[in-house]
Amino acid sequence: MQPTPPQAVRGITGSLPDGSVVDITLFDDNGVSRVGGIRPHDAWAEDTSQPDWLDLRGFVLTAAAAEPHAHLDKALSWSELSPPLGDLGDAIASWRSGSVHLDEESFRRRALQTATAMLRNGITAVRTHADVLHDDDPLRAVRALADVREQLRGLMTIQIAVLASPTTPTALVEGALDAGADLVGGAPHIADDPLADVIRLLDLAEKRGIGADLHIDEFMDGDHLTIEAFADRVADWPRDRIRTAGHCSRLATLPPADLQRVARTLTRASVSVIALPITNLYLQGRHGPSAGRRGITAIDALRDAGVLVAAGADNVRDPFNPVGRADPLETAALLVAAAHQSPDTALELVTDSARAVLGLEPAGPQVGARADFLAVRGTDVVDTIATAPADRVVIVNGAIVARTETTSWTAAPAAAIDSISRTHRVMENK
Repeated sequence: MQPTPPQAVRGITGSLPDGSVVDITLFDDNGVSRVGGIRPHDAWAEDTSQPDWLDLRGFVLTAAAAEPHAHLDKALSWSELSPPLGDLGDAIASWRSGSVHLDEESFRRRALQTATAMLRNGITAVRTHADVLHDDDPLRAVRALADVREQLRGLMTIQIAVLASPTTPTALVEGALDAGADLVGGAPHIADDPLADVIRLLDLAEKRGIGADLHIDEFMDGDHLTIEAFADRVADWPRDRIRTAGHCSRLATLPPADLQRVARTLTRASVSVIALPITNLYLQGRHGPSAGRRGITAIDALRDAGVLVAAGADNVRDPFNPVGRADPLETAALLVAAAHQSPDTALELVTDSARAVLGLEPAGPQVGARADFLAVRGTDVVDTIATAPADRVVIVNGAIVARTETTSWTAAPAAAIDSISRTHRVMENK
């Protein structure tokens, strides 16, 4: 197959999430394609029959999705490593022992394959964490992801957060930033002194003048919290500097009064939170007598307090989660079923809110927004989340960058075939 460049369009006909069919015009704003107008279909004199007008009737149009918390370096390694089923500690141990056998090309290949699948599914922006590895070439994952970022530039926005373990020297974290990472990251809750590791990482981010995205309190029971120390430390940062807390599973099991206090603290500090249902459902709560509690953060309480909350898929077929299909609609479905979110809210958490967590401008079907769209075959939001069809069109900066079309057929039952045959015989005898 010959490489196909993005195909620019000047307008789109399709359905909004509420089911209304509209015509959307696009215009160029100094190299950025934006939405110029949205009107009911056929209610104006726009010529929608031209080749550069995209007819997507039968598709639901939303803002392009974003993946706010990925691990492209780990993705698709399950089959290579054959890790045991287990909890977070087991997954960390499996990855640490197995990753020493993965060379830089393995990291690059798996990351590119996963990112391309994300793009086909409608994700046009990704924040991925990259481990600082525990061997004699600790930065090869960072280098590989930086290379994938360059390969997909113009099609997908990729942000890289260093994932430093508590034992990673600060100088090596700086080396990862110099090698191409954008943000400081880590998992302080697994450190011997979690609060000290929070401060170490945030001090480095402040020194470099960059944001931070930390794995925070990824456990359901415990006598410590790092989220408040995180919020207190970044409260005086510039308002546009990224400060994101991923997982935050412990918030789901806090007493209500404590949860409300933490939520208010996060709001004041402008800390965003990312819920990660598929991985935390897999890793958390394994040691109880039944699958009772869920490791998904307290989405409703946080949103009610004004915290910016998004949702992501986290791991895709690696020691931390053996399944996953790099699909925002998979995350949305889990938000509905396991986190009790409405379908509309679930979709928002993987599109508009996810983009906001990444610091991106608004996109999709709203006047003035950037012309980045996801179009999914279906009748409405519930239909698209429930069926998650592969039939999709992905638009970045006013140009088609991915289109998937499927065909299917189902054999007719014998009774129907007999009925048709009898009808034909009757017609032939007349």
